[in-house]
Amino acid sequence: MLGLMIVALVLRMAFADDDKGGGRGPGGGARGQSVSEAVAGPKEFSDQIRVLGVARGRRSVNITSTTSELITRVMFMDGQRVAAGAPLVQLQAREEDAAIAEARAQVARASTMYERYKTLNERGFASAAMLEQYETELESARASLEASQARAGDRTIRAPFAGVLGLSTVTAGTLVNPGAVITTLDDISVVRVDFPIPERYLSVLRPGVPITATIDAYGDEVFSGRIALIDTRVNESTRSITARAEIANPGARIRPGMAVRVAVQQGLRSSVAVPEAAVQYEGEGAFVYRIANGERGTIAQRVEIEAGAVENGYVEILTGLNNGDRVVGSGLNRIQPNAPVTVGGGNAQRAAGQRGAAQ
Repeated sequence: MLGLMIVALVLRMAFADDDKGGGRGPGGGARGQSVSEAVAGPKEFSDQIRVLGVARGRRSVNITSTTSELITRVMFMDGQRVAAGAPLVQLQAREEDAAIAEARAQVARASTMYERYKTLNERGFASAAMLEQYETELESARASLEASQARAGDRTIRAPFAGVLGLSTVTAGTLVNPGAVITTLDDISVVRVDFPIPERYLSVLRPGVPITATIDAYGDEVFSGRIALIDTRVNESTRSITARAEIANPGARIRPGMAVRVAVQQGLRSSVAVPEAAVQYEGEGAFVYRIANGERGTIAQRVEIEAGAVENGYVEILTGLNNGDRVVGSGLNRIQPNAPVTVGGGNAQRAAGQRGAAQ
């Protein structure tokens, strides 16, 4: 009997120790998990119009021929950067070359006759009328030569402006027809992006307004530009108007045809916000743990929120929190709804501010 009483006393003391020390384990007891704190407060967020556009070169053209002829010489390489007026392709010009030779012979004959009658006129052996006739013939011969040279010059296809050439499949000996594309030429030192804007934003849009752009190929890298032009007409079907932005492209990284996500800055708005680390996403929703007073002390209440923009390390809170609410700033994966917590540890708000400054 005495032995049973001793066992019962030992067990009672053991359970008493568990009740007192339960808070020492991770997440257990009234003391709870140690967490950092963040306070929901006002932050400024960019008010932006976000649309999708397509990049185009500042100037783009297909290099074509105006006549059916054989190519005798290709004077460029694929992807080459060329200056305005640079020769690209030489077409066969046998008829034009023959016409030039004939015109030069006519100029030489007319020049000889003119000089002869000029001398005779000065000596009084030829009339002024005869001299004028041969002067006219000389001018006509020179005009014919210039015309022949111009026709021969048309057999050399040149770059209409400075830019970068695209791919080509033509070689010497290729027969080209009118309108057939020999190569492409793009001036992409600056790219243009045309994009639709709802007409309700017309009051805040004007040339010179800054824009930012992102492209899937370059991840989160942001390109800066400005609105260069706004169309004169609103589309009656879509109730939108086309705006054109220009973005400097010194490294030619943005290529014509790329999809560009454009953001047009409207201004700044002030909203309640918390650090990114304080927000957990679940499916299409999001939640935070609000620090509140419970029956056994400080607890973490799960609160569903509607998240808005994310900028500079902070998440905009559209619904669910009020200014001044305290939330768990880190360690969210280690706590349960309404679990006791102890506020301490790092400062999530300071960390969010440092991330924002770095950006």
